[in-house]
Amino acid sequence: MFKIICVTDRKLCREDFLTRIEKIASAKPDRIMFRDKDCKDDDYVKTAFKILKISDKYSVPCSMYRKFDRFSNIHMTMPMLQHIRLADMNFINLAGVSVHSVDEAVEAEKMGVDYVIAGHIFETDCKKGLAPRGLDFLKQVCNAVKIPVYAIGGINADNINLVAKAGADGACIMSGFMMCENPDEYIRQLRKEVI
Repeated sequence: MFKIICVTDRKLCREDFLTRIEKIASAKPDRIMFRDKDCKDDDYVKTAFKILKISDKYSVPCSMYRKFDRFSNIHMTMPMLQHIRLADMNFINLAGVSVHSVDEAVEAEKMGVDYVIAGHIFETDCKKGLAPRGLDFLKQVCNAVKIPVYAIGGINADNINLVAKAGADGACIMSGFMMCENPDEYIRQLRKEVI
């Protein structure tokens, strides 16, 4: 089944962040990833536990982008992965990494991650001025590894079907979830496009 994953960014949120998380969790994405790169460590941990409480309430899995010693579902950058040994971190249930090349995806799989996020696929304000890697790149990553590949970058209801046709196992969406009027309606539209 094609997965739809919400990636957070408080700066894009037009209402109280935890209120938005509650609305998103109730809409039932396949996962919420608490990203928020600019958040200070103490605030990140406090907010992460609040998000976990909300996601547990709706039975939506949640992954964290840092403080790996505190959480069992983690996501990281390639440089982070290259500085740890996943085999030594037996408390981790799920580990993923962001990749920007086929070689990185292959390396990540060899290092034991459960999935990769490949991007950015389409133009996005998050990577202003940086050319997207495109659907051919996504297809190459999908063909190079056996683990799930999730696409990220500029994905919306108009192009999510192209991501699915390229072989991705799912799509990660940030601004759409942070800024849409109605997360429940938004995710329904996304799912309709990839059925």
